Amino acid sequence: MKTDKKQNQYRINEQIRVREVRIVGESGSMVVPTKQALDMAHQQGVDLVEISPNANPPVCRLIDYSKFLYQQKKRQKEMKAKQVKVEVKEIRFGPQTDEHDYQFKLKHAKEFLEEGNKVRAYVFFRGRSILFKEQGEVLLLRFANDLEEVGKVESMPSLEGKKMFLYLAPKKAGVTKKSQQARDREANEAVLKDQVRQQKQTDVEVDVEAPANGGLLANAKISADALKKLTENNED
Repeated sequence: MKTDKKQNQYRINEQIRVREVRIVGESGSMVVPTKQALDMAHQQGVDLVEISPNANPPVCRLIDYSKFLYQQKKRQKEMKAKQVKVEVKEIRFGPQTDEHDYQFKLKHAKEFLEEGNKVRAYVFFRGRSILFKEQGEVLLLRFANDLEEVGKVESMPSLEGKKMFLYLAPKKAGVTKKSQQARDREANEAVLKDQVRQQKQTDVEVDVEAPANGGLLANAKISADALKKLTENNED
């Protein structure tokens, strides 16, 4: 039944009864009479599939209908996989929770929040322990304060029957979005640093070669002077 319903979502071929349609594909789009679009589909051995009936004119694709349904199903599956599933994890306290137990539950709550889950912490008052509700509120406020780096309070402690609840949501730490201006500035700084590094490397190479070149030029000049003096002496 689900498959039939999915297949009936789109009109195909002769089910499309408008005067003209817009055909979209990898090469672009064009508006043609519906009869011409059907002829094109038949020539290519595919179907004329209406993908956007509310457009003017309706938008269609030339594609095998089974392949089209497969692509749609695959795309929906990928989108569903990208969605972050947030779970609500519960942490239970008693009004007389000792320090060791508190630290143990604090550690787990921190892990839950870092994984992207919400935390619902509550103090359960059994019998006459309801008289210590202020103590339970203090406990939950301490709990929220100890988790402030990874969680934010969605709801302050509130008493519901024999339970006092505190709700925490995860903070998205380390994902501060940079402005385009900041990104451009960092890119320019990186280019400038690279240019400075290359210039320094070039200067070092010139300094290394300079004595050798200077020595060769000096030797050449000395040889030329000696040859000239020798020539003058011979003429004398």
